Amino acid sequence: MPGVYLSETGSSFIQLVLVLAIGVVVPLVLTRTTTWHRALLFFTAGILTIRYIWWRATETIAPAGLTWDFLASWSFLALEVGAALSSLSAFLILSRTRDRKNEASTHKSWWENEGAPKVSVLIATYNEEKDVLERTIVGALALDYPNFEVLVLDDGKRAWLGDVCLARGVRHVTRRDNKGAKAGNMNHALDLLKREGPPDFLAVLDADFVPHSNFLSRTVALFHDAEVGLVQTPQHFFNADPIQHNLGLSRSYPDEQRFFFDHLQASRDAWGISFCCGTSSVVRWRAIDEIGGFPTESITEDFMLTLALQDRGHRTVYLNEALTEGLAPEGLKEYISQRARWCLGLMQIARSRFGPFGSSGLRLRDRWSVIDSVLYWTMSFGFRLAALVYPLLYWFFNITVVDATVPDVLSYFGTYFIWILFTLNFISGGLVVPIVNDVSQLLGAIPITRAAWVGLLQPKGHPFSVTAKGGDRSRVVVQWRLMLPFVTLFGLTMLGLTIGIFSDRYAYNDAGDGKLVILFWTFYNLFVLAVAIIVCVELPRRERHLGDAPERATLRSDGREQLVWITSLTQNTVRIRGAAIQDDRPVEIEIAGIGAVRAVVALPSRDGARLLLEPTMQQHDALLERFYARGSAPGVTQTRYSGVLSDLARRLSFSE
Repeated sequence: MPGVYLSETGSSFIQLVLVLAIGVVVPLVLTRTTTWHRALLFFTAGILTIRYIWWRATETIAPAGLTWDFLASWSFLALEVGAALSSLSAFLILSRTRDRKNEASTHKSWWENEGAPKVSVLIATYNEEKDVLERTIVGALALDYPNFEVLVLDDGKRAWLGDVCLARGVRHVTRRDNKGAKAGNMNHALDLLKREGPPDFLAVLDADFVPHSNFLSRTVALFHDAEVGLVQTPQHFFNADPIQHNLGLSRSYPDEQRFFFDHLQASRDAWGISFCCGTSSVVRWRAIDEIGGFPTESITEDFMLTLALQDRGHRTVYLNEALTEGLAPEGLKEYISQRARWCLGLMQIARSRFGPFGSSGLRLRDRWSVIDSVLYWTMSFGFRLAALVYPLLYWFFNITVVDATVPDVLSYFGTYFIWILFTLNFISGGLVVPIVNDVSQLLGAIPITRAAWVGLLQPKGHPFSVTAKGGDRSRVVVQWRLMLPFVTLFGLTMLGLTIGIFSDRYAYNDAGDGKLVILFWTFYNLFVLAVAIIVCVELPRRERHLGDAPERATLRSDGREQLVWITSLTQNTVRIRGAAIQDDRPVEIEIAGIGAVRAVVALPSRDGARLLLEPTMQQHDALLERFYARGSAPGVTQTRYSGVLSDLARRLSFSE
């Protein structure tokens, strides 16, 4: 009946408007750090998720029988239920959060009467370039902690790195073989330190992660609690990840890991299940010695380290401060292989004695933590692929996957989707952007899903793969192999849509609401696939760490001194204004905190010039320290929606 249909549609729109209205009011009356406020929001999200899944299972599925409709609709529902279980687990975790900044400040000198405990800073490296390692070493030497040493653990056995370490007074450690990969490298260092007299704590840094000067003073403060075995801090990146860069969003949209490090880890800490993420962590020597060193049974030794420590009664806690900054994977292949490695390593853990049904003495919450991670890796990415493939079954074979009316979709899916989107953005400051978030999962969905099931079925015998950092990124590179599945799905979707709309065989115009649902679903998929294809075109990039705040400097040239403005400063160049100087002239520029640096005029302009710096080693290190070891979080940490829209429009119009 038309009147009934219009009434149902009106009722559904009222529900959506009500959810939107609540979304506008909630930020005015609730705070994202108050536990019961978060619990209320995520409890509602859980109820709406269960309501949606119940509707899907009872009203949108083909009747039982030996039909393709039955097989397709029930198999897709099974994948959706798996993804929903992963979401429900995440909602429960996110219902709490914890901030330990005040605790670190309160206990910043708990060792005062006995002297600062000794910390050995371990920088594990295999094949990183000199520029990458140099800034990490310089940053480590600039730590403001009173009692530490720096060891560079070189599994690449490079003579030039030995010279770099010697010049800066740090230890260069090599070994005969590379057994155990990164974990084995660090265990070799543990044996060495144990023979010499062990430190009280070990700080672990990846080769590309530069510590801020207060990294040790802030993290060691949390070891005032004798039960704390490990302190983890977030990873921040001074370069854009491939999604940010290739979509031109590096100024408006944070890196893909911000939600995990800034919000999910803090929530896990509130439940006592935060975990080690490898770099940017500090571990108690006594605790690591009790478990026999860093675990080597998984290629993600960090998560397993947390479980092994907890099994012996040592807690992992999380300090949500930007205390290090490093390189995000710069290429798509590296980005995807890194995540596939994380996934595979987690599956190895799930099949070990530290798995959810293993023989260890882990707490119930630790087993839940592993189950939550398994659900995420096995369900989320597989469902993302299924959401692209299943609509094709209708367009090509007239198989109905979801049989629903538009009013019901608005009522059940619309309210559920909008509420979850609002809740996640409320607690994260706007980090969840539709389509962009879908693309971030879709890009690695195939290798990650493969790694998940390979790891579960065959957990042993997989080599450790180092994520490549640095290298030449000066050209446009089209990742054809990564792009091919998305181009294929885009072409099939367009073809199927054309057949479905214009072919009499499917009688689309008389097919009713179910086809309208498929139509909307299909158009959304086309947008996601189009963006994924664009991301596969890697734009040129040049790693630069800029100091762009204007500052005064003194320029000396031809025996004269002039006050100038520095408008842009990098490790190798400085752009000034306020002085007219000639090309190829040797000059000297006095930079605050760096000293008088020799330079050559490379590109003069009417009121200034671009200078090529010729710093001494001490000045070079001072520049590295200024760029990487000081200041707050680098990059973008909050989403600017207006900027996202304009940046995306600019990228899609190929104007960049």
